Amino acid sequence: METRSRELQAAEYLEKHRIKELVSYLTSALLFFRPEKPREYLISLLERLTIAKATGVAFPFFMDNSNVVSMFEMMDSSNRGTISFVQYKEALKTLGLCTEDEDLEDDGHRITLDQFKDEVNKRIKDI
Repeated sequence: METRSRELQAAEYLEKHRIKELVSYLTSALLFFRPEKPREYLISLLERLTIAKATGVAFPFFMDNSNVVSMFEMMDSSNRGTISFVQYKEALKTLGLCTEDEDLEDDGHRITLDQFKDEVNKRIKDI
């Protein structure tokens, strides 16, 4: 019984502090840039994140707006201007902006480019 409570407390802690998203982002950045010294790179990234949070300056994300648009266009292979909810969630996971167990609400509508960009930008600010 106590083990269950500790597991629940641990899960709540991770969710409250968005640790899963942070670790996912750090992993994605490592795989994107593949630095020669990964530990030093992670330390630098965390230091920049701390400074960005303290000063209110936007954190430097490894993908700019044109990359986000390109990612959307690759998923929208039929050029309809929308992607499915499944594609949307997978893209967020790939970018390290969503965890596997995060419950995103699927309202049944397809996702437009503007919605996708807005959500990516919002989640980048929340890291």
